[in-house]
Amino acid sequence: MTDPAPPSTDFDFEFGRWRVHHRRLKTRLAGADDWEKFSGTSETRPVLGGNGNIEDNLLHIASGSYRAIAIRSFDAASGTWAIWWLDQRAPHALDVPVIGRFENGVGTFLAEDTHEGRSVTLRFRWLDTDTDRPRWEQALSADGGATWETNWTMDFERA
Repeated sequence: MTDPAPPSTDFDFEFGRWRVHHRRLKTRLAGADDWEKFSGTSETRPVLGGNGNIEDNLLHIASGSYRAIAIRSFDAASGTWAIWWLDQRAPHALDVPVIGRFENGVGTFLAEDTHEGRSVTLRFRWLDTDTDRPRWEQALSADGGATWETNWTMDFERA
């Protein structure tokens, strides 16, 4: 079998095993500063001939540990990635995909979604991907992207 397109290398930085330091807002879009910190682990491997990957996460929150995965797929025709999140606490609910690309070393991925019944724009960003400590951030905007509230960060270090 021949691969139709050469594999994207955008997420190669994330392949392997990681210790993850999480910081997440308990209350979102309310001007809160109630951050919770917790640890986790992550392991990412390529699929789809390199034009996709699976990130397997174990998160240790105060109420108990759980697993979740990020599923990523690259569309060579558009040059964009789609990213879905699947959480074992809701095993049949695949989140809306964020779609985007890497430019100048920053990956930015967006989707229209809802939060507590309110229409929002969801943003994932990958930063510092050329270092041994990449960072992922999630943010919400309730005003069409004019302002953003970062509500979750993940700082990765090699395991």
